Amino acid sequence: MNTIYVVGIGPGQYEKMTLEAVNALRESDVIVGYTVYVDLVREHFPGKEFLTTPMRKETERCRMAFEEAMKGRTVAMICSGDAGVYGMSGLMYEIGAAYPQVELKPVGGLTAATSGALVLGAPLIHDFAVISLSDLLTPWEKIEKRLLLAAEADFVICLYNPSSRKRKDYLQKACDLILSCKSPDTVCGYVRNIGREGEEGHVLSLQELRDARVDMFTTVWIGNSQTKNIGGKMVTPRGYRVGEEQ
Repeated sequence: MNTIYVVGIGPGQYEKMTLEAVNALRESDVIVGYTVYVDLVREHFPGKEFLTTPMRKETERCRMAFEEAMKGRTVAMICSGDAGVYGMSGLMYEIGAAYPQVELKPVGGLTAATSGALVLGAPLIHDFAVISLSDLLTPWEKIEKRLLLAAEADFVICLYNPSSRKRKDYLQKACDLILSCKSPDTVCGYVRNIGREGEEGHVLSLQELRDARVDMFTTVWIGNSQTKNIGGKMVTPRGYRVGEEQ
């Protein structure tokens, strides 16, 4: 049976790819992906054929991968982070229904929620929710409801896609919603260019986050009521008292 690996390459640095991901790319004849992500791995896998499509051409990209696999070639479809978290695995399975001769093998990677959390400290030590602020595929009304319910439940909240050229005020709108449930002093953080050149992390209050300048390469963390700023690091307690066992 022909094979396509659906590979999450992590935040971008070769060193932060899983060994399984590296091996899958080495075994592949063709590597397919969004242009920006292919450029991140190209130098590490010489001799491979690379096929790319621009942003918002995901369906075309998936079909391209299946057509290459139907030629008897081993293919890797790559995406940033983890292929199963805002990645390509779901669409590949949907389109793959028309290609029963091709076997899909998902390969995990570090998603922004966890890789960026390491830059800030330890914000995800207790329950958390991940919400994308992009309304390209999800109505803003539904995003608002998810933000409010997660805030009311006192989750740590990780926000993907907090801003773009067309959505410059979306993080501000999200913070205004969350401020109805959380203290303005709630410890928050954001990281830009996770695992890539220019990586920078900032720890600040929810009120300060409201006016922070972020872009599509930024991920945001909003703490729960117990999250602390410890020496400039964002830390959420697990819930245990020091020295006590649960």
